[in-house]
Amino acid sequence: MSTRPYRPTPLHPVELVDDDGHWSLIFTRDFAHRPETVWSALTEPDELREWAPYTADRPLTSTGPVTLIMIDGDTKTELPGEISRVEPPHLLEYTWGGDALTWELTATPDGTRLRLTHHLPERDRAAMLAAGWHLCLDVAALLLAGTPIGPIVGADAMNHGWPDLNRAYSDELGLEPIQPPLGD
Repeated sequence: MSTRPYRPTPLHPVELVDDDGHWSLIFTRDFAHRPETVWSALTEPDELREWAPYTADRPLTSTGPVTLIMIDGDTKTELPGEISRVEPPHLLEYTWGGDALTWELTATPDGTRLRLTHHLPERDRAAMLAAGWHLCLDVAALLLAGTPIGPIVGADAMNHGWPDLNRAYSDELGLEPIQPPLGD
């Protein structure tokens, strides 16, 4: 749960790609840090828990099974995953529940360009996932800048701009906005 004031940054570039009926959301974000620094935030459990919708039972630095632990308030949900590719500090691929994630890091003159490809079971979820990743990666940028605010996940995201981001990314991607199922 976020412990400091936060306002979402403007929209970041997104694409919704159809590869013969298999949909992918591609989310691009620039960071003012070297790839090695961003890589650590993507792979180390202590850093993941500060920004991501999950942490992990081990570093995401070698292939093989992993358990990703989603934390929403007092609720913890363990999801089995499989790390399929690790090429530090440039490429990381793994499954999260039933979804596959590919993280690509490219050095730029100003830091790092992150390209996240979230392979989707259905295209309708793309905007809500883009809104969620937007919040998470904003929080990651604050963590990397030395001003951590703690994760904004689950129901807490509704109080930090997620509904507006969901509508904006829906417009951007040409989708009808849908609301996530939130537990009580």
